[in-house]
Amino acid sequence: MSGNNVSHETGQSIKPVVGIRRLKEPMVAPLKTRIFTVANQKGGVGKTTTAVNLAAALSMGGLKVLVIDLDPQGNASTAFGIDRVANEGIYEVLINDLPMASVVQKVANFPHLEIIAANSDLAGAEIQLVPTVAREFRLQSALQTFLIAKQNAGQRFDYVFIDCPPSLGLLTINALTAADEVLVPIQCEYYSLEGLSLLIQTLTEVQKRLNPKIILSTIVLTMFDSRTRLASDVAENVRKHFPEQLINTPIPRAVRVSEAPSYGQTVMTYDASSPGAVAYMSVAREIANRGSAPINLRNETA
Repeated sequence: MSGNNVSHETGQSIKPVVGIRRLKEPMVAPLKTRIFTVANQKGGVGKTTTAVNLAAALSMGGLKVLVIDLDPQGNASTAFGIDRVANEGIYEVLINDLPMASVVQKVANFPHLEIIAANSDLAGAEIQLVPTVAREFRLQSALQTFLIAKQNAGQRFDYVFIDCPPSLGLLTINALTAADEVLVPIQCEYYSLEGLSLLIQTLTEVQKRLNPKIILSTIVLTMFDSRTRLASDVAENVRKHFPEQLINTPIPRAVRVSEAPSYGQTVMTYDASSPGAVAYMSVAREIANRGSAPINLRNETA
């Protein structure tokens, strides 16, 4: 990114942040690695945006974070300035058994943040996985091998965020099988509540057949507009059914959050003082401060 940007919200000049990004008050490290799948089969709800900005915020808090871009669109890779055309990534891990250690990349200017990128070949992975033995466990196996090796080397990750495509195909099933927790971004509109109900049904099946330890632990409200009655009604509905999972801070609808990826950045560095960046930092700190909150997925509906 060259030159300065001008904030549409404040009219002030914006400069990209360079160098080591750390907070004055470090965030609390978990006792063991927390693996989140960020999922919602409804597109356009801020799923990737939430994944990359929370990862950046936690890293700025001094925690070691890994992002796995499992979405063929590769937006998480783009947000971190990764050229997904020229690099091997998660496709080679899932299809060609390449170890994660050989494809993981450092994110520029974030000393504690790494990513396993998506590339253009990932679009065909759904079909190629179909005849594969133990196809639902490909990601889990590779990830556990990688995490154990890093921990044995004294380089344990505190958080892993797996960004899923907006569907419930084999890539998302791999992510749900590999994770301990599910983070669901919900846009404050009616159809998002329907999407949450469908996702819970899928989680129930994954719990029964593939990964009994996975829980829905975190719900983040995105694109929140406090001026509308609908946003408040959706927030209240989610809070009624998921009081322990709902993060207290909603993410406001903000221009800077949408602009940041086009400059190969997250909003945490593109405009750190913007309402969106402040909200994501608050959400990240809340996630770090609290443990997961399991629920009975068989009895809970939105």
